[in-house]
Amino acid sequence: MADIGVTASKGQRRREAILQVLKQQGRITIQEMVERFDCSEATARRDLEQMESLYPIIRTIGGAMYDGMNAVRDLGFAEREGLSIYEKERIASKAASLIEEGDVVGLSGGTTNYLIAKQLKFRSGITVVTNAVNIAMELAGSAIQVVVTGGIMRHNSFELCGPLGEGMVSHLNIGKMFIGVDGISATGGITTYSEQEAQIAKALIKRSHVTYAVFDQTKIGKVSLFSIAGLSELQAFITDVPIGPELQEAAQQHEISLYVADEQ
Repeated sequence: MADIGVTASKGQRRREAILQVLKQQGRITIQEMVERFDCSEATARRDLEQMESLYPIIRTIGGAMYDGMNAVRDLGFAEREGLSIYEKERIASKAASLIEEGDVVGLSGGTTNYLIAKQLKFRSGITVVTNAVNIAMELAGSAIQVVVTGGIMRHNSFELCGPLGEGMVSHLNIGKMFIGVDGISATGGITTYSEQEAQIAKALIKRSHVTYAVFDQTKIGKVSLFSIAGLSELQAFITDVPIGPELQEAAQQHEISLYVADEQ
């Protein structure tokens, strides 16, 4: 038992040291962690995975960045699920009303898209393409045909990311794509806290005929670290409130349709 305690203590000390490096220099790579802390690549990746849920860091391809200056961080799914739930349910209802029998629908991860899936599970004649494990599980056993992309799962969001999933998506044809976002603005387009999620979202949009950005009022005017797409790549917004003059003007300029969820 003593060895287990020593191992746990050593791991915790290493993660605290990694955090100090991140605070000092803003970022760290997997290779730097291996060399500086004499650990394997697998251990370095596990450390970052654990730290991501505890500290204000953002995992990137090949390492991590410190995000301590940003008050809003990449929250886990359970934390986000309770935020603005009433508004998200209204948005999900509006989105579901736009889906018809025979549609091939794409759902990225996120709490609002999870609520869309909950509304679709009692319908039939629809195919759902998703990179989110929790959405696929929600639709399991329903009459919906589910296509799940491959990749490595991010524990914060249950999304499958990486080249494996992006490669599979490149062979698909999606009719209506619903993209969850962490921020949307006239100048920044749609953005997210995760580089991996941004990459898979780009791949899904590229293979979609129509892309809907799905967001509640807390995301309007916000710009997160990683870009998913410019407004010119979107065809519609689905939200819960009027979007304000700046974003409204940009939407009109790019001929983006606006759907505001009904009050219930």
